[in-house]
Amino acid sequence: MAGLDKLAEKLAEDTLKIQDVLNEDRIYMEVAQVLGAASQSLEEAFLTEIRVRLAERKAREFLNKRLADAKAALEAEAQNQR
Repeated sequence: MAGLDKLAEKLAEDTLKIQDVLNEDRIYMEVAQVLGAASQSLEEAFLTEIRVRLAERKAREFLNKRLADAKAALEAEAQNQR
């Protein structure tokens, strides 16, 4: 199944790139429908890859916000001490 996983991984990467360019966040669902009609196995692997990547994006957004908030708090504290 390594070939299946590689196909799903590449398709997920390409789909998310296209979604970002077009600013449409549900294109992956349309791709999944097309896949489901042809190969349920590839559809499931693709959706897993999509979910993993979307979850990673959300986690990075969270971490970046926490870091920005911490920096802002430190800067504010430094300003107050002057």
